[in-house]
Amino acid sequence: MPTLESHHLARQMSPKQNDKTAEQPAKLGKRVILGMSGGVDSSVAAHLLMQQGYEVEGLFMKNWEEDDGSEYCTAITDLEDASAVCTKLGLKLHTANFSAEYWDNVFEHFLSEYKRCRTPNPDILCNREIKFQQFVDYASSLGADYIATGHYVRRTGGLDTQQPFKILKGVDNNKDQTYFLQAVPEQQLEKCLFPLGDLEKPRVREIASELGLANDKKKDSTGICFIGERRFADFLATYIKDIPGPIKDQQGRSIGEHRGLHYYTVGQRQGINIGGVAGRKERPWYVCAKQPQTNTLVISQEQSDILGNWLHADAANWLIEAEFPLRCQARIRYRQEDQRCVVSCAANGQLLVKFEQPQRAIAPGQYVAFYDDEQMIGGAVIEPVSYTHLTLPTNREV
Repeated sequence: MPTLESHHLARQMSPKQNDKTAEQPAKLGKRVILGMSGGVDSSVAAHLLMQQGYEVEGLFMKNWEEDDGSEYCTAITDLEDASAVCTKLGLKLHTANFSAEYWDNVFEHFLSEYKRCRTPNPDILCNREIKFQQFVDYASSLGADYIATGHYVRRTGGLDTQQPFKILKGVDNNKDQTYFLQAVPEQQLEKCLFPLGDLEKPRVREIASELGLANDKKKDSTGICFIGERRFADFLATYIKDIPGPIKDQQGRSIGEHRGLHYYTVGQRQGINIGGVAGRKERPWYVCAKQPQTNTLVISQEQSDILGNWLHADAANWLIEAEFPLRCQARIRYRQEDQRCVVSCAANGQLLVKFEQPQRAIAPGQYVAFYDDEQMIGGAVIEPVSYTHLTLPTNREV
């Protein structure tokens, strides 16, 4: 059980700012534990839930301890901001330390994937393992009816309704965060409220300003939470030993030497550091494959070599009863426009996803999210394609 420390903060009257776009039927007497990060999104989410009639309490989750006191760790400041908001709104704030669970279930997987020459997405794994699984369990121990977060996501059905449960894109296309929730099981998502789903980010900041919240202009957090603003390569070097190897083109000709495959990802252009190559045009080079068996980084000057019409995926999490072949849309990265595709079962038991249009930089270890128009219906982990020799296929045909 994670360490719990509760702060009962002084109750104050909060400004009554009605926002018609976010109103929902009141749920008097229902207790909600809201994940509070100290940012503007969760702060406004608290106010909206209170308006809707919920009994709201906050939970600040500490997930990383390695850098306490360093310039990269913002946990102390974030907790102070969350406490100030709860004081302003008259809420009780709990704190829980999930650092051990984060290390075991998220960070070790993150390192393992990079050691396997894959490109993981720890934010998606953190949502599944910590921000929902641990959060739901912890909130239940506090007697909560629901949890809530400041994600820009909509939901319909479930809870006390007789309607089918669905996860829908947030109305703010630039902030929609359904992609990051694709690995969270339905039974956990069903217990979560998303009060910001019908709002756009500028309106959220307006509400924070109207309420007099000190964090109304606070910068959104960016990057992987445990890396912060530091250089990614420097962070990886702390945990993974460099193993130099050859850089080759698709014809197998040696061009240079890399410092370690874990520093590169498919589609990468910057940081290859090979300079001009005799007999080659002055054009950019792109990473088109990593071959861990020979510790070889394969690069190309042709963008067509990093395009693919299909991918394999595994460890699927479905929010519907999927029937194959399934015609839907997909995203292989955050904020990508929906891409039409057909999903079927491959001979090896994995999913086979065929796209109507070529996709750039399909990276093993990343995630593909599936959509039926506005509804997010599932997701899976992108798996590598097995190559038997150095001359790689274009990935345009199955």
